[in-house]
Amino acid sequence: MRRLLRILACLPWYRVIARPILFRLDPETAQRAAEAALHVRPLWRLHRIATAPSAPPPQPALAGVRAPNPVGLAAGFDKRCVYLNTLPDLGFGYLVAGTITREPRPGNPRPRLARRPAEESLVNAMGFPSDGVEACARRLERYERRVPVIASVAALGDEDTLFCVERLDPLVDGFELNVSSPNSAGVREYQDPEALRRLLTLLQRRAKPLFVKTPPYQDEATRRKAHALLRACVDAGAQGVTVANAPSVLEPRVTTGTGGLSGRALLENTLRMTEDARREVGGGLAVNACGGVTTAADARRAIDAGADSVQLYTALVYRGPGVVNRIVAGLARNARA
Repeated sequence: MRRLLRILACLPWYRVIARPILFRLDPETAQRAAEAALHVRPLWRLHRIATAPSAPPPQPALAGVRAPNPVGLAAGFDKRCVYLNTLPDLGFGYLVAGTITREPRPGNPRPRLARRPAEESLVNAMGFPSDGVEACARRLERYERRVPVIASVAALGDEDTLFCVERLDPLVDGFELNVSSPNSAGVREYQDPEALRRLLTLLQRRAKPLFVKTPPYQDEATRRKAHALLRACVDAGAQGVTVANAPSVLEPRVTTGTGGLSGRALLENTLRMTEDARREVGGGLAVNACGGVTTAADARRAIDAGADSVQLYTALVYRGPGVVNRIVAGLARNARA
């Protein structure tokens, strides 16, 4: 039975059938359709049996977060913490849930998501849609804890951020502090190193590790600012950083006119920023590379650049749910070589 499932899993179901159908829909409707399929849990149990690597993958050192492999789901896919019990069947070593805000928020008006297929990329102008921390906490209480969950929390003021962290601390394995969303101006206050140090100091009462998701950069001026934030993370006791959030780009198909670029177009810059971050923080902090990872070779390059783990989201849209275990299996083979 398992051999038959593995043979079936090798067929290009997603590329030939599912993706053409989904891409006939607008991007946000397509995402909701894909999310609806995650409710069919027996399907994803079969997927796990069919695609799980035959050899054990490498296990990352993530500041005490014990993940079974170094491929994490990036923030933004499961904003409402609804699919956490199914997503481990795709092969992820850990899940970043959210981004979570204290109060419910509708996000920006639609359309707020656009595809760039030639680059295997998306432009996201969602604007932190959230059910609020209480709804997310209730769902996290029902999580089966098959792999670690890191809560992405929006840095939208000291008080609200502290409230979210204290509410979620007993329910998650760590936090990813979002100070760098390209679609929410409120978080930019914490792109000042002193403001970030102040917030991190307030958050030191938490029990779980904290990672800071830093802004991207492409020139020397923004590089210096991002590195100042990395030094603030070291000084104020963060356990790691996620490099990096999506850069802002012009996109006339979304209502805001701009959005955050994600996907394969970011890979080379992600690798440069990962190498810079490792050099800046030394060996004491974990580094998660986020942006453009689509293949096992991409993940290997990120790890060689200094990452402890990689995070992906847009690769699911273009390569399908099997992409996770293909990356994990490739890393396992590389570890044996």
